[in-house]
Amino acid sequence: MPVSLRRMQESDLDQVLAIETQSYPVPWTRGIFSDCLKVGYPAWVLLDGETIIGYILISVGANEAHLLNICIAPAQRRKGLARKLLSDMINLLQEKHVDTLFLEVRVSSKPAIALYEAMGFEQIGLRKDYYKTQSGKEDAVTYKMDLS
Repeated sequence: MPVSLRRMQESDLDQVLAIETQSYPVPWTRGIFSDCLKVGYPAWVLLDGETIIGYILISVGANEAHLLNICIAPAQRRKGLARKLLSDMINLLQEKHVDTLFLEVRVSSKPAIALYEAMGFEQIGLRKDYYKTQSGKEDAVTYKMDLS
């Protein structure tokens, strides 16, 4: 499947939110995505033709970056697309001389944890009760990757 990458735009949010709500028990709101775009966070969509099948948002400050959100549409998972999307973003961050990429992931998100560890992220901590769930809270595993 030939896929392409482009900057996320406000007009993409309907498709992005459809993927977000299918993917997470407590999804981001339109306002959160919109605010990220307004402040200029690097945000990209992965396209199959004109259809958005994934997205990624990152905050960058000084020589560090933080992966805020990455998601692939449920029907498109297990095809290496998250790896491609994250690899492309890592390459862009390295071109901008970012030294370190951080992220948090739900402890229950085993496929994401497996991906991050396979890509060379190092576990550096655990944040108790970091994520909201429908029935309470869930811990987050914190990871970092040296990009220098």
